[in-house]
Amino acid sequence: MKIAYHLPSVETIYANRTIYHGFRNAFLDLGHDFFTLTARDNLENFFEKNKPDIFITASHFYYKKFLDFEVLKKHRDRGMKVFVKIDFWDSPIGKHRINEAKGLKDDIDTVELIKRGIYGDAFFHVVEQGDERMQGFKEETGYAYHTIPLAADKIINFPEFSEKFKADISYVGTYLPEKREFIRQYVFPLRQKYALKLYGQDWTFYDRTAGFIQKVGQYFNVPIIRSLQKPKLKLEDERKIYNSSSISINIHEEYQKRFGGDCNERTFKIPLCGGFEITDDVECIRKYFKEGEEIVIAKNKEDWFEKIAYHINNPEKRLSIIEAGRQRVLAEHTYHNRVAQIINIHNSIK
Repeated sequence: MKIAYHLPSVETIYANRTIYHGFRNAFLDLGHDFFTLTARDNLENFFEKNKPDIFITASHFYYKKFLDFEVLKKHRDRGMKVFVKIDFWDSPIGKHRINEAKGLKDDIDTVELIKRGIYGDAFFHVVEQGDERMQGFKEETGYAYHTIPLAADKIINFPEFSEKFKADISYVGTYLPEKREFIRQYVFPLRQKYALKLYGQDWTFYDRTAGFIQKVGQYFNVPIIRSLQKPKLKLEDERKIYNSSSISINIHEEYQKRFGGDCNERTFKIPLCGGFEITDDVECIRKYFKEGEEIVIAKNKEDWFEKIAYHINNPEKRLSIIEAGRQRVLAEHTYHNRVAQIINIHNSIK
């Protein structure tokens, strides 16, 4: 099949970068053709040239900015199916996060386009069914949403040790506002006892400022500004970090812990890379892994520090969990699995 994936800015340094590569690698590895629609492409010319069977886009205002619904209709009429990654119906994300969409229920224009069958053919989110943040979507739009969780990319996520990244404890992620208090209380104190290494974006005021400017440049498609910052890590570095650390910690945003219906890519990437993961407590993780056998979940602050100390001091206890977690991801939580789900949904659309 021919797949078109909408990524307005390929220069992004945040999570969409690895999600995009995960889907791209999986589609290509499974024998599909894969094309990327960016802000620099003309939508009509892109569709005429590539004639995709599936077009994957989003309801987010940044993606919508580059869509022409008359062009979409023309190509949907010839058989193209449009998959739309929707925003939360009732968003828990703070208003200060300017790049985040407001709750979909408050985006009257987009809701109307969905209701009238203009926006797409299938709608999906990473969040589990029944999550209260999505209550009202089906009732208002007439469409159910599919749960397609994040995953790990088995093409680039595999065990590879590197002395350069050796550490007692490592964390790879963005220093997001919703994580900062947790990091101050649960992560920074680890430096007192362990060799702790932190990687990722926005850990300094300069990086946060440059990141904001870059997002503005990407929204308005300004060439120099849209690529102001480069990723701190190569895609292949992440597997080395996880495999070369005694413990790789995983941290979610506060709203993810509060609602429990979605988790991040790290949840799946760490085990696939042969890393040992201790994560904060997000309920849906228990659906994806057997707690204590395939992953370690810390339920509170005391549990967090106790489990870190125990598994640092008892490395042999980590081995079976690492292997079981890796096998679980390989079986159920790679982007190859998510691609298979998308193809199944496509085949079920009348």
